[in-house]
Amino acid sequence: MTTYIPSITLPDAIFANPAASILLPVGLGLGVGYSVSPKLAKKTYSAVKQPPYKPPPQVFGPAWTTLYALMGYAAHRSWTTGTASLNPTTVQLTKQGATLFTIQLGLNLIWMPLFFGLQRPIEATADIVLLAGVTGYLTYVWSQVDSVAAWCMVPYLGWLSFATYLSAGVGYLNDWNIADKERKTKSS
Repeated sequence: MTTYIPSITLPDAIFANPAASILLPVGLGLGVGYSVSPKLAKKTYSAVKQPPYKPPPQVFGPAWTTLYALMGYAAHRSWTTGTASLNPTTVQLTKQGATLFTIQLGLNLIWMPLFFGLQRPIEATADIVLLAGVTGYLTYVWSQVDSVAAWCMVPYLGWLSFATYLSAGVGYLNDWNIADKERKTKSS
């Protein structure tokens, strides 16, 4: 069980503001995506051996934007519902959820730099497995605060499961080494 850790948790004002709650994960996700370079990611994605059922690259942007918005809405909804409660256990779970949300967001944001930027599929797969576990636990905690917030996390959990399969599949099929894969096409 985790607890509320203010020093690593996003400020209360972000959770209390619906626009900030939604736009922060969307903006950070966009920022990380562009900092890693969409062209580099696309070249690497196209060059590596892929497991079956891989989606086309153009699916990832809209999917992640939607999932970031949903998780932000869930964070806002859980926070506003939970902090307004007169039940101290609900308030405690709300704050615990805020810490878990911050941790999962950090884990989420480091996956792309690990996989595409540093080309470290082992570390990226370990990160996404941990991310899925933290997000599953966060969803459970939020289910005790606000069921709608928890249900908003279900598509994200489904996508994380699929992304874990893709990350591990790419790592395995490429002998856990993707460092040389995009290099062959980088000069173009």
